[in-house]
This record gives sequence, structure tokens and C-alpha cells, in this order.
Amino acid sequence: MRHPILFSAFLAGATALAACGEKNADETVQRAFQDVNVVDENNLSDVMLTVGDPNEAVSFFQRTLKAKPDSIKHQRGLGLSLIRAKRFDEAVGAWKKVLENKDSIPDDSIELADAFVRAGNWDQAEKTLDAVPPTHETFKRYRLEAIIADSKQEWTKADSFYEIAVGLTTAPASVLNNWGYSKLTRGDYKDAERLFTSAITQDNSLFTAKNNLILARGAQGEYAMPVIPLDQVERAQLLHTLALSAIKRGDVETGKGLLRDAIETHPQHFEEAVRSLRALETA
Repeated sequence: MRHPILFSAFLAGATALAACGEKNADETVQRAFQDVNVVDENNLSDVMLTVGDPNEAVSFFQRTLKAKPDSIKHQRGLGLSLIRAKRFDEAVGAWKKVLENKDSIPDDSIELADAFVRAGNWDQAEKTLDAVPPTHETFKRYRLEAIIADSKQEWTKADSFYEIAVGLTTAPASVLNNWGYSKLTRGDYKDAERLFTSAITQDNSLFTAKNNLILARGAQGEYAMPVIPLDQVERAQLLHTLALSAIKRGDVETGKGLLRDAIETHPQHFEEAVRSLRALETA
């Protein structure tokens, strides 16, 4: 007679243990999913900064900040996304918000200065950089210092800052191109040519530097194409740039010849060069 009672007690205990086990299992699963959500959120934040439509990234960070308004990671994400979306005035406001965060660092001030430069507010950019401790030396800081000095035509300072910036990065192509363009605007064509060539050596996919190199050579009356890596379309486009440089210098017949070369070189119909040649021949 005792067996049914014992079996019932055992069954009740087993059920309780199962219920307890299920509860613990549920809590474990919930904790696990919470951890996964945190990881996914961080990964998604990183992804939003590098791919996709920048305006979608802006919306993502704006939504996230409504739930976590004090998250400096997402505040920075919003600032960077606004820069990518070319919404520079809004980016200034976003980076100011970052600087109000107790966890902000000097690099955040540099990002604000960058936003000011892009928004065309050069005075505020300079003031923001001046407030950063001089011991905080980074590539981006000196690149901005150089650009600001350029805007004020303080050439000696600009050259010094560009040189420091080049030494602080393993990928100096873009800053060499900027430095070369600074020399180009000053009329220092030989030095500009040297810097553009260095930029292309560092990154032979940088078409802007290739085009600037052609402008520097054309300004000196050098119409032979330099020996640099080019595909067929790039060669045609640079021949067109060189032709316009020659025409600007008054070397019209040379310009016509270069336009014909550009048209023949391009693998498709090169409408822009065709129009330029027709206009010259009509004139």
C-alpha cells in the first residue's frame, strides 16, 4: 500500500524539479539572448558606419539614442554617419553633444573640428583644435591643422603640418594629394608634381591624384603622359584633362590633338571630349 504513495511523492518531486529546471533553463536562455543582443547591437553599430546608405545609418543611431541617450558609442556613430551623409551642420551639433558626455576624449574634439571644416566654419575649427592639448598628436589633427593653415595661406605652417601628418600614417596617399593640391594652387608646379607622384606610388587607385598630376604637368607645358598605372578609361580621361590644360595655355593645336587621342583611346563614346573638339573646330 505504501508504493503508490511513494510513487506519487516521487512524481511530485520530479515534477517540481522539472519545473525548477525549466525555470532555470528559461532564465539561462534569456540571459544568453541578452548577451547576444548586446553583441549584435555592437556589431550592427560597426556595420552601419561602413556600409549601406549613410542616411539609414543616421536613422539607426537616432533611434538607438532615444533608448540610450547617454551612449557615447552611439553618439559618435551618429556624428560619423552625419559626416558620411554630408549633413555637416547637423554633424557639428552631434559632435558638440559628444563633447558634453563625461566619457569624451580629445579625439572627439578633433572630430568636431573636422565637422566645422566641412561645414565651412574655419574659425570655429581652428578654435576647437587650439583647445586640444598640444601633446595629443594624431594624423587627423595635423591633417586638419594643415588644411586650416592652407585656407589662411599660411604656407610655411601648412607645409610643416602636412609633413608631420605624412609621418603619422601608414597610408599617406590622401594627405600627399592634399599637400600637392596646396602647392598647385600656389603655382609651385614642380613640387606639386612630385607630391602627386608620391601619392600615386602609395595608392595607384587614387584617380584624383592622377588628374591633379596631369594638371601640374599641363601648367608647365608638359603634354606627354607620365608613366603611371592607368586603365584605358583613365588614360582617355587624363588625355582630355591634358588637352584642356593645353588649350588654357593657348596651345590650341596641341589641345586638339590630345582631344583626338582621348576620343580614340576611350573604349566607349567619349561625349565630353567630342563636344570639346567640335567646339574648337567650329570656332
